[in-house]
Amino acid sequence: MRKSLTLVATGVAAALALSACGGSDASSESVDSLDPANPVTLTVGASPLPHAQILQYVADNLAADAGLELEIKEFDDYVTPNIALDDGSLDANYYQHLPYFESQVESQGYDFEHGAGVHVEPYAVFSEKHEDISAVGDGARVAITNDPSNQARALTLLEEAGLLENVEDDASVLALTDEQNPKGLDFVENQPELLVNDLSDPTVDLAILNGNYILAAGLSTDDALLVESVEENPYANFLAWKTGNKDARIDKLEELLHSPEVSSFIEETWPNGDVTAAF
Repeated sequence: MRKSLTLVATGVAAALALSACGGSDASSESVDSLDPANPVTLTVGASPLPHAQILQYVADNLAADAGLELEIKEFDDYVTPNIALDDGSLDANYYQHLPYFESQVESQGYDFEHGAGVHVEPYAVFSEKHEDISAVGDGARVAITNDPSNQARALTLLEEAGLLENVEDDASVLALTDEQNPKGLDFVENQPELLVNDLSDPTVDLAILNGNYILAAGLSTDDALLVESVEENPYANFLAWKTGNKDARIDKLEELLHSPEVSSFIEETWPNGDVTAAF
């Protein structure tokens, strides 16, 4: 285990733990400039894979020379990192893409800003029942995320495979018409972190998985029936912070995350494209 990483449990327990430790006490103080002789700490929340792994590379190879020390906190879910950022337990987080970020800002009232995309993890469709997407028949059961921003993404992927038709940008399983779902696919919604478990359910024909949970489960898009294209992909993950809190530490981390060294690390670590640099 990487010693600098702090594992944070999912769900309500994580939120309670973060509240109990006190919001503003956990994050470090803002600075105007960095001095390699006196590194300053930046507390960043991230999904374990690939985000925390990328941050750990930065911490081990690039941060010290820039006067930065990263405290990396891992989160297994998609909700808690924004709660922690909002309450001051984190200085920044690195795990989300723009559609999810915008939906959270709108629904939760967060006052956040974000940087440029660092990497893309392609969405992928897996099955333990079928060896080819063309074998999926009428009424097939599909395990899909209950996150609206990623649900439309998943439905678009199924449209590309010819299983759905005329999927709109704000599509959801509940709003699909018979014309859009001519095969009568039966959708089962679940939290994104639990969809890997649905893959082994004998009643499930297809499970559509987020890239970070593909990696966490030890799976590879090489074994998927269908993989999302990374070309001009709008789902690049980026660094986010509270509005008005961007300082020299965040500026430097944003710079390092878009460095040639990080791009090379991503390419060498995931040569099959499970994670692809977005810059």
